[in-house]
Amino acid sequence: MSIPLHFRNKPYFSFKQFLSQRFDFPVYKLPVDAGFTCPNRDGRVGYGGCSYCYNPGFSPAVSGKDDTSRTPISVQEQIQGLIQKSKRKGKFLVYFQPYTNTYETPERLRLLYDDALQNRDVVGLCLGTRPDCVGNDTLSLIEEYAKNWHVWLEYGLQSVHDHTLKRINRGHTFAQFEDAVSRTIGRNIFICVHIILGLPGETRDDMIATIKTLSRMGIHGIKIHHLHVIKNTPLADEFYQEMVKVFTIEEYIPLLCDMLEYLSPEITVQRLFGEVLDDKLLVAPCWKKPKVSILSAIEAEFLRRRSFQGYRMQDITQASILSIVSHKQAAEMQK
Repeated sequence: MSIPLHFRNKPYFSFKQFLSQRFDFPVYKLPVDAGFTCPNRDGRVGYGGCSYCYNPGFSPAVSGKDDTSRTPISVQEQIQGLIQKSKRKGKFLVYFQPYTNTYETPERLRLLYDDALQNRDVVGLCLGTRPDCVGNDTLSLIEEYAKNWHVWLEYGLQSVHDHTLKRINRGHTFAQFEDAVSRTIGRNIFICVHIILGLPGETRDDMIATIKTLSRMGIHGIKIHHLHVIKNTPLADEFYQEMVKVFTIEEYIPLLCDMLEYLSPEITVQRLFGEVLDDKLLVAPCWKKPKVSILSAIEAEFLRRRSFQGYRMQDITQASILSIVSHKQAAEMQK
């Protein structure tokens, strides 16, 4: 087998390549904080959040802040400021990132999403959320936007295994995730799923099962993180008690490539590993390598193996590849 043509020069289907197939100009994400909280923090589902979660550690929109110091700046003001600071030429997807960005009434959500879409340089929305916070009224609202804008719903899942979800205090089940995805499919909304490799108690087979399951569900994108231990989290307490292990970079890269070999080539990979914005918050692992070096090492591992995303799947066909690219590119590929 050869690398699918829509990957272009990568051994995986990058998000940059995915966007280039749909837009005639560069498109980038702008992370904003709309002031949402989470049902796993405010008591509706639980308190304290997921065992690994501390948003200021990984969300640019709230980096350096905690819940008591988040400044109520309008979404539009944030967008204008980010665009002015950006040196990138192109258009933008507004990424509602911290916490649960559908956890409000549809009326309130409409005001926030409308505000984000006022700017002429914005071409769509990315909405980070949980599978237990997308009622049908909310999905119908998002579907309205998807008729005219490029819209992603990013579901935090982390694992398909309920024993793991309970261990990390997710506050929802895999069945709730399946239900949310099934109700999202068919609405012209792109679906991205977040997972974490190396969660407490999970084996390699558990992680492969997560990848295989997601590959069959009709999702469009995935974000893969490696387990980080961040200060101010229950996971940090477990780590200090030697109840949790984390990957070295030498362990993680081969494992990641294993996972991607089982991932459908139709699914774009939006993230390959986690990043912590503030080194002072990071407990472990401390890889101390620049992002570009890690990406190069991942590609080198694929080259060494002579493999690529989807390599271990049995149903890679030219028809399935052509189904996810534009008609123009499909015609070019068939010449």
